[in-house]
Amino acid sequence: MDRARRQLVLTVLPVCLALAFSLTALGSSHWCEGTRKVAKPLCLDEPGRLQCIHFSGGHGSGGRRDNGSQAVQYFWETGDDKFLQCRFHVGLWQSCEESLGSAGEKCRSFQSVIPAEEQGVLWLSIGAEILNILLLLASAVLLGSRVSYHASGFHWLKVDASVAILTVLAGLLSMVAHITYTTIFQITVNLGPEDWKPQTWDYGWSYCLAWGSFALCMAVSVMAVNRYTAARLEFMEKQKLQEGSRHSQRNFPKPKALENVQETEAALSLARHALLVSVSEHLPPSAPGKVSMC
Repeated sequence: MDRARRQLVLTVLPVCLALAFSLTALGSSHWCEGTRKVAKPLCLDEPGRLQCIHFSGGHGSGGRRDNGSQAVQYFWETGDDKFLQCRFHVGLWQSCEESLGSAGEKCRSFQSVIPAEEQGVLWLSIGAEILNILLLLASAVLLGSRVSYHASGFHWLKVDASVAILTVLAGLLSMVAHITYTTIFQITVNLGPEDWKPQTWDYGWSYCLAWGSFALCMAVSVMAVNRYTAARLEFMEKQKLQEGSRHSQRNFPKPKALENVQETEAALSLARHALLVSVSEHLPPSAPGKVSMC
């Protein structure tokens, strides 16, 4: 594998990695993570159960507990002891939190907790993220064809330029998606329903993957631009060398100075010949010897 093909392979790998990061972030629900305060449920008939409020109720006749509406309940927990810190995580599509009644999680649509007038911002973030994935997929296909059919020429220079443009656009769309999601999440934290508002929160691993995809897009675009510039300069230099070799094989016209010298020599030769003829005509027939002109 030559050096140029190795460089192409090293460019394809970051594009595929950025595509994998974006797909994982789009489908996951760990963009933001945190905790929120949840009231403990009543222990009822399980007095030994943890993470619930213990109480003593009134008893009816016969020593049996009265479960009616007039039963007196005595709560021993006060203040923050009546609440639990429930962990949650949120993504582009849904919001999930721990379920106190079971070992699993309960999830609901993230769109359902966003204020109605701000839902367009969420769809803007989702649309930008999907376009980012499509552009990364197109870049991966172009680079894959570039590696499979490695050759030099102006056609492949256009492929390199297209990859540079697509990755830059993908990175910009990814940045727009992340910023708009951060904005809509902070708005929901402040204006969302009370049964969802978190007490503490931070960004999760999906958010880090999304920004990692953005960084890889920018790196690939820089490499593609550098490769395009170097390849174009090399291509133009080869064209100049080929044109020069074609010109050297042609029959060029003689220089003007050489033509003037040849014309001067021809005129002198004619003048000498005419002078010899003239001298020979004026000599008497009986004159011995020959006439020569140096």
